[in-house]
Amino acid sequence: MQKLSTALACAILALGSSPAWADSCETVKMADPGWSDIAATNAIASFLLDGMGYKPKVDTLAVPIIFGGLKDGQVDLFLGNWMPAQQGFYDKFVANGEVVQLAKNLEGTEFTLAVPDYVWEAGVHDFSDLNKFADKFDKKLYGIGSGAPANLSLQEIIKNNEFGLGQWKLIESSEQAMLAEVSRATRKQRFITFLGWTPHPMNVQLKMRYLSGGEKYFGASGSVYTLSRKGYAQACPNVAKLLGNLRFTQDMENSIMAAVVNQKLSNADAAKAWIKANPAVLEQWLQGVRTLDDKDALAAVKTRL
Repeated sequence: MQKLSTALACAILALGSSPAWADSCETVKMADPGWSDIAATNAIASFLLDGMGYKPKVDTLAVPIIFGGLKDGQVDLFLGNWMPAQQGFYDKFVANGEVVQLAKNLEGTEFTLAVPDYVWEAGVHDFSDLNKFADKFDKKLYGIGSGAPANLSLQEIIKNNEFGLGQWKLIESSEQAMLAEVSRATRKQRFITFLGWTPHPMNVQLKMRYLSGGEKYFGASGSVYTLSRKGYAQACPNVAKLLGNLRFTQDMENSIMAAVVNQKLSNADAAKAWIKANPAVLEQWLQGVRTLDDKDALAAVKTRL
């Protein structure tokens, strides 16, 4: 027994104090809820990581599964912690230390119900205006993927009969399906209310307005944070340093997403094109960062441009 205990202790010392999944940082596991903005920011992070010699891997997962994956160590990083829309998940996973908030990567966001401009002009400016036109809306709120925090907020509004919406129904679908339904409605000038947010190409493609009144659930303005699994910064400090440095702007994300939509580029190509056109931002992002084999990260990434 003593020999077994000694051998086990030696094995633990050889691995270091980090858990078993931290023995290699080469593969970086990230998650995408299927949102255009997170696809853009994941593309930026992936381009940088690839240039530094890492192997980024992005899986498309529902938000609840992403948080569970971060908790269980199956996901390393998530660049899409929209706050305050994801307050419930923050309280459940981040506040108690099971998931770690690395950095704020975007600020000044909007995320709430929106309507087409002709609906706004008809008098729908606030959540409290919706039920006045219940029949025209067919008592439907169009949301995104099932389990998304914003959907949960809308379900809470319906459950509590806030704004008189207790008899309304939430229609859950993917971001793309929701926006396709909005496009169909606008062509026919039909009343529709849906989840809108910025940054996103919808703000350019659609003539739309955001409703007031939902601040209790969605906030007046928000920020997006980068999360990691517990212990990741200690196990993989170089990658954590990079992700801690990454700051985005709404113009940046909108430009990349617009290139994907309008020029039919992949997110990877659109991100690379934006970085190539704005190389100065690399110095900020790669400050204090090395390649996987401990060389100058800035020089390595620039060679990929």
